[in-house]
Amino acid sequence: MRILTSLLSAALVTLAGVAQAQENFQGLETIGKPEPKGMGFQFPATELMRDLVWLDNFLLVIITVISVFVTCLLAYAAFKFHRSRNDTPGTFTHHSVLEVAWTVVPVGILVVIGAFSLPILFKQQEIPEADITIKVTGYQWYWGYEYVDHDFGFDSVMLQKDELADYGYAPDEYLLATDTAVVVPVGATVVMQLTGADVIHSWTIPAFGVKQDAVPGRLAELWFAAEKEGVYFGQCSELCGQAHAYMPITVKVVSQEQYDAWLSSTIEELAGVPQSVQVASN
Repeated sequence: MRILTSLLSAALVTLAGVAQAQENFQGLETIGKPEPKGMGFQFPATELMRDLVWLDNFLLVIITVISVFVTCLLAYAAFKFHRSRNDTPGTFTHHSVLEVAWTVVPVGILVVIGAFSLPILFKQQEIPEADITIKVTGYQWYWGYEYVDHDFGFDSVMLQKDELADYGYAPDEYLLATDTAVVVPVGATVVMQLTGADVIHSWTIPAFGVKQDAVPGRLAELWFAAEKEGVYFGQCSELCGQAHAYMPITVKVVSQEQYDAWLSSTIEELAGVPQSVQVASN
């Protein structure tokens, strides 16, 4: 009984220390979250997301041109070959030049699209050397994070409405904010190693342009390098059960100095037993 009490006390002290360390970032600007009536992407906070925004705009131009062209052809055909103007239908069965054209032109369009989209895909999938490596484990229904270079970890659980103010979040950030957040320095290359403990989950931060399934028994990777300090939100993006909608992701991007201070205090709290707690020997 004494051992159980001591362990519970240690856990409470540890969680309090982590919460206190994260309170130092309450002044950060909230950047990556959904906006009312928003129709576009979130602010692109990484090179990966900027590439995706550019590719989306590029494809939109191509799709618009094709749609306008096809619409004009339909309108022309409807007008030109209306029964009142063309009472005698044509008797031809094929048009070789036209058939070659509508085969070659779409192939050429697809080649152009592939030439621009594949390098962006490869950039996402080719994992660079990491400045920080974090192992992410998806649970039903919360996230676990382990800073593998420093031998500590913590769980991240969604905050309830009455808890938001205590952690420095706005009321409209309910279902987005968590009690503890992933903390990374601005400009650092962060590699996330993902797995699932029970079912398939998916770790997604829209402003970073990253999304990767966390599959039980497998270890997948993604990477990002955030370019602007702030608070960014994401969600589990793979249907994982009854509380799938209640396992958000919070990432705080801070200066290198703030990160170093947070890392030092968090290691002290999580990588060892607090000095004030005495664990019984029997």
